Amino acid sequence: MRAKAPPSTRSRIKSGSHDGQRTKPARKRTAAERERIEAIFDRFAEADPAPATELNATSRYTLLVAVVLSAQATDKSVNRATEGLFEAADTPDKMLALGEAGVANHIKTIGLFRTKAKNVIALSQILLRQYGGEVPTERNALEALPGVGRKTASVVLNEWGLEPAIAVDTHVFRVAHRLGLADGKSPNQVENQLKSTVPPPYLTRAHHWLILQGRYVCIARKPKCGACPVADLCPSKDEY
Repeated sequence: MRAKAPPSTRSRIKSGSHDGQRTKPARKRTAAERERIEAIFDRFAEADPAPATELNATSRYTLLVAVVLSAQATDKSVNRATEGLFEAADTPDKMLALGEAGVANHIKTIGLFRTKAKNVIALSQILLRQYGGEVPTERNALEALPGVGRKTASVVLNEWGLEPAIAVDTHVFRVAHRLGLADGKSPNQVENQLKSTVPPPYLTRAHHWLILQGRYVCIARKPKCGACPVADLCPSKDEY
């Protein structure tokens, strides 16, 4: 029997709903629960001390573009597309010289490529016009760029080591619920709960661990509990 996700989970995650002021705080944990959660992240750290994004990038600009392109696409498909794109254009001015049609031609194998090409050109124009070609490091400035929402900004800020952000995609949402780390009904609620639940020493790496866990082990339909490093600490293990 599969664990059931909260109502409207798919639509909330896809739309990027933040729930505004309706933030659901993490519930108060017992000492045993806190020990269990710390043990989970101890094991993640032991298995992978320095997790990082699987997107290929050589600079802050190329990372930002890669994350923008990764919306509703796999990292592998984005890496295949950006291999040629970044060879041709790895700076905002080179991207503008390539043009929207040129960008679209490089990324036509990934979903929503026309919209993404338009956003990449638009954000490159803004970077050149307002920031001298550099990528801003403030969340508000990042989120104001075309194609960059809260989740994208969280990914890049966390990857740059500027903010212990936790971007909640479908993988993080699923794993957080199954491991009993959060019970929020929207990405924003889960994000806020994780920030207060994850032990502080692990906050900067939690995003990557949870994504990788959901991508390769705690998959949606049939989780690989036999290969899970924290199966004995998972409150959902008997549901599969």
